[in-house]
Amino acid sequence: MDLSTHAPTALQAALQTDDWFAACPHALQQQLLGLARWRRLAPDEPLFARGGDADGLCCVAAGALRIGAHDAEGQAAVLAYLEPYQWFGEISMIDGLPRTHDAVADVASQVLVVPRADLLAWLDTHPVYWRDMARLACRKLRVAFVVLEELAQLPLEERVLRRLQLLAMGYGSRDVARRRIRVAQDVLARMLGVSRQSTNKALKQLEARGALRLHYGEIELLD
Repeated sequence: MDLSTHAPTALQAALQTDDWFAACPHALQQQLLGLARWRRLAPDEPLFARGGDADGLCCVAAGALRIGAHDAEGQAAVLAYLEPYQWFGEISMIDGLPRTHDAVADVASQVLVVPRADLLAWLDTHPVYWRDMARLACRKLRVAFVVLEELAQLPLEERVLRRLQLLAMGYGSRDVARRRIRVAQDVLARMLGVSRQSTNKALKQLEARGALRLHYGEIELLD
């Protein structure tokens, strides 16, 4: 769905499916939508790169983005896979430092970008809404701690299942988990820092356990 052609009320209703945005006061919601600019991205087109300027707060409106970086050998690591209507980019928006990672379209995508300078100017005169910016950052921090704990304690099979559950919940942005997740196995492997073969083996084991069902281009959670 091309949300950029829809009325602001329709877009605002769609964005309500994200817990953070839904909990924001109406005035902040209206300001974010009023300041936002549309970016259309082709598959594999970057929205921003690691080390780039802190140019705004972003939200996936259609498609999906890979958040990650490249190692010394040029291999791409994927830290997060963002779908509608997840917000991101709040770290650089808050501290003004360069972007920490790359954001690249996985498929044809549309992104809302709220310019940092405009948003900061409004927050300077409405400082009460900084608490909502902090809530967004804290949500991401909680997810990061969970992922670090799983990395240290769980075998690969369980890490795969936990990561799929995290994707299904939109990294904590949804009240109800999606049953079907559209993510390529090579992207999932890069998120976990393992080979595609190891990821495929773990998925087959989980399917045999009845925890999920593999479909072409999709993974269905059953547990």
